[in-house]
Amino acid sequence: MILKTFRWAFAVTALGLAVGVLYDGWAAFGIVAILAVLEISLSFDNAVVNAGILKKMNAFWQKIFLTVGVLIAVFGMRLVFPVVIVAITAKLNPYDAVQLALTDKDRYQQLVTDAHPSIAAFGGMFLLMIFLDFIFEDRDIKWLAWLERPLAKLGKVDMLSVCIALIVLLITAFTFAGHAHQHGGAHADKAQTVLISGIAGLITYLVVGGLSGYFENRLEEEEEREEAAERSGRPGSAVQLVGQAAFFMFLYLEVLDASFSFDGVIGAFAITNDIVLMALGLGIGAMYVRSLTVYLVRQGTLDDYVYLEHGAHYAIGALAVILMVTIQYQINEIITGLVGVVLIGWSFWSSVRRNKALAAAEDRQKTDSVPVP
Repeated sequence: MILKTFRWAFAVTALGLAVGVLYDGWAAFGIVAILAVLEISLSFDNAVVNAGILKKMNAFWQKIFLTVGVLIAVFGMRLVFPVVIVAITAKLNPYDAVQLALTDKDRYQQLVTDAHPSIAAFGGMFLLMIFLDFIFEDRDIKWLAWLERPLAKLGKVDMLSVCIALIVLLITAFTFAGHAHQHGGAHADKAQTVLISGIAGLITYLVVGGLSGYFENRLEEEEEREEAAERSGRPGSAVQLVGQAAFFMFLYLEVLDASFSFDGVIGAFAITNDIVLMALGLGIGAMYVRSLTVYLVRQGTLDDYVYLEHGAHYAIGALAVILMVTIQYQINEIITGLVGVVLIGWSFWSSVRRNKALAAAEDRQKTDSVPVP
């Protein structure tokens, strides 16, 4: 099962490391390996959340996620995205941006660093909305019940998550962004940039999430009609609707992956400013994240360890806050990765304890039900 699920990730790892050695020797081998580990550690929570969405898709769309989705993730976010940032911020055409990335790496790195407030605000708001919508939903299974129970009650207020996200954005724009430069004009420009980028992230979440939710609800309604049609002997036709629902959920997954990739792409510049090595290392990491997502779905891991999804969403919330803070302060990528690992590890340990407690209670119940001779 592991070999079958991760075979493409293993193949890309071997190919990527080999290309790295051919490109710039054994030093490049180490850089590519470090970048791959960085991407996996920063994106493990991404795999858990993706699995929660992907399990609603059929095998065909899961395969599309691992093929077409990989091309988007690797080439789109890990290679094209940094170049697009440079092209927009430096007002260059894409060809000149690529030339700059390959010939003047220090200048390229500086331009991407200058664009960080926009990236952090967009990605931070998108991830924050995912976290807020999760914790404000009333769920049957609660991990940190003392916190999640009152939050679920607050979640009955309409548009509360949007209001909180906008408040966070305003505070960020006029504190972290406002102190990014010392001159008044620069303050206003930086705050405006953060506000516009953050609102764009919020709109992206609402549009893509709203469309996927709409088609998911339509799918559930159509499935109910299909079941009723089968019971009455009439044929049904939900094939096209299933495709629409799966497509928008796929789109939602890609935007989600893009938001998770922001910190990895920016963090990679702390290790290297070589765009080729960056694409190789982050691309390898992206393959493992996607294979891990499918593995979690097919093994039913989320059903067995019920708090994993909670831990992943708390990690998303932490990452959203970290992205906002990095508009003003630099945070080590190791800390960013460890926060997600610790939260997910804690939720996994809590799930194991819960399973043991349920098993023990079931054994006691069986023992008590045995009649005494």
